[in-house]
Amino acid sequence: MMREMNYKKAIISFPRVLWLAGLFLCLGYAYGQKEPQYTQYMYNIGSFNPAYVGTTANAEIITTYRAQWLDIPGAPRTLRLGTNIPFSNEKMGIGFNVINDQLGPLSQTFIDLAYSYQFNLSESAKLSFGMDVGGSSLNVDFSKGTFENPGEPLNDMQINNFYLTIGAGMFAYDDNWYLGVSIPNILTDATYNQEVATVIEDNIQFNFIGGYVFDLSENTKLKPAFLINYINGAPLNTNISANFMFSEKFVFGASYRFGNGGSAVSALAGFQISNPIYFGVSYDYNTNGLGEYNSGTPEFVLRFELGKSANKSSNGKSKTSKGKPKQIDTPRFF
Repeated sequence: MMREMNYKKAIISFPRVLWLAGLFLCLGYAYGQKEPQYTQYMYNIGSFNPAYVGTTANAEIITTYRAQWLDIPGAPRTLRLGTNIPFSNEKMGIGFNVINDQLGPLSQTFIDLAYSYQFNLSESAKLSFGMDVGGSSLNVDFSKGTFENPGEPLNDMQINNFYLTIGAGMFAYDDNWYLGVSIPNILTDATYNQEVATVIEDNIQFNFIGGYVFDLSENTKLKPAFLINYINGAPLNTNISANFMFSEKFVFGASYRFGNGGSAVSALAGFQISNPIYFGVSYDYNTNGLGEYNSGTPEFVLRFELGKSANKSSNGKSKTSKGKPKQIDTPRFF
């Protein structure tokens, strides 16, 4: 109990106005949103749903960087490197993720290996099941920053722990729609709560995702989509978006997020630089009081597709030797 009380005293000091504006949001981020947050979640589905990793038309490597709440010291920073690798049998796939998430004195690194297997629901629709196994390395260094009580003995204390993670998910999709549900980590650890109760709560998170692609014309597509994060005891975190794709090269869109981490509007843009390379950027602006104290949240995505097929049908889907449609070819909206 004494250790927990000391933790509560050891809050890193921001400039006072920023501290008042950001404290509860930072605590809400730690408690109500254990998994990293992405505005361009449509390019990071494999990071929170292992069933996705075998559904891409080609193997791909994705790098994402997110700098949340610019100008606020200690605000979240997220870096992700992930892969989605479908097998040639068009049924299985594997994926690998390394994610580093930083929040003030807290640094957390997620590493996992995912496997998926999919079945045909119809001639074109498929249902994929996936699991991933990995771990989370948590480091809390209270020596970073300045403290309200300089003599506090906790100032020099560090916490370094590793936690096993096991995730699972389902992902159903067709040429123009997708639906998925996942649990990034089905394990909970009482030690996690005892040691850093005021920094993070290890509750199970559920993710629900979906979208539909409308062909507005031969060269224009519209995709409304959603991502919902649910943690027991915390408000829903909801992200709804609408993106346009033009000539299979340019993507423009907007999104709105609301829930436990506050609310924000976002603008998104992307460009298919070459056949295998896509670059995307987004910018979030907080619509609550926190927006007055930061310069927004930029996020960048770079995707590289390996062995991208040039043999496409007229509707843009790669063909197998028997002429049947394979997975969705590109550029992919999901």
